Amino acid sequence: MILEVRAAPPFYKNGFLVACERTRAAAIVDPGDEVDQLLAAARDYDADVQLILLTHAHVDHVSGVATAKAAFDVPVYLHRDDLFLYEGAVEQGAMFGFRVSPPPPVDVFYDMTPIVLGDYEVRVHHTPGHCPGGVCLQVGKAGEPGLHLLVGDTLFAGSI
Repeated sequence: MILEVRAAPPFYKNGFLVACERTRAAAIVDPGDEVDQLLAAARDYDADVQLILLTHAHVDHVSGVATAKAAFDVPVYLHRDDLFLYEGAVEQGAMFGFRVSPPPPVDVFYDMTPIVLGDYEVRVHHTPGHCPGGVCLQVGKAGEPGLHLLVGDTLFAGSI
């Protein structure tokens, strides 16, 4: 599996390119301010981006969705319970003093069925708490338990 992680100011949160090394089928996950870096990674790997997957709809995770959608014209996935946050991205950005482009409409609401990505699948786990529609995305070979878990903001790095 190809897994590339990028981060950019001001939030320095992680955005991902996930791709099948054989078919090059790919997803962009949580495109925020690092979206240009994710687009460059997709080009570098000659990835066939087929999906934009969102772990939740806080502004730092969706500010780059419009750019990614314009670049690839692929469906945007989100949990229905975060739609109000997604639709409020411009206002969320303004609260931080940032100008955010309105995100395109959501194309698919997660129904918890696995999403095929070449030889891999993404299993969606609803993990409300940080926000009502938060999800974790478990990625692994099709038919096997995934060993990679993209958690959005379900867990934060920290120290004790």
